[in-house]
Amino acid sequence: MHPENLTGGLVMDIQKIISELVGKLTGNKDLISKFTSDPLSVVKDLLGIDLDPSQLSEVVKGVTSQLGGDVAKQAGGFLGKIKSLFGIK
Repeated sequence: MHPENLTGGLVMDIQKIISELVGKLTGNKDLISKFTSDPLSVVKDLLGIDLDPSQLSEVVKGVTSQLGGDVAKQAGGFLGKIKSLFGIK
């Protein structure tokens, strides 16, 4: 596969991951709580995939923007921790 195809595919896959997670998280307070404390684990448990830190960052941003409210605040704190661990600004 050509690198440009990987980039385009990754963007589409991230959007698909976000949509699937929002669908599964909506209305499930326990799962939302787990997502805000350990999103990588939730992604792996629900979708069976591992994400690298930059992909996880994009997924957390997308999911929290769609779920909004307290979820965004809690996940935003976790996102900050991920970014600092990997030196991402």
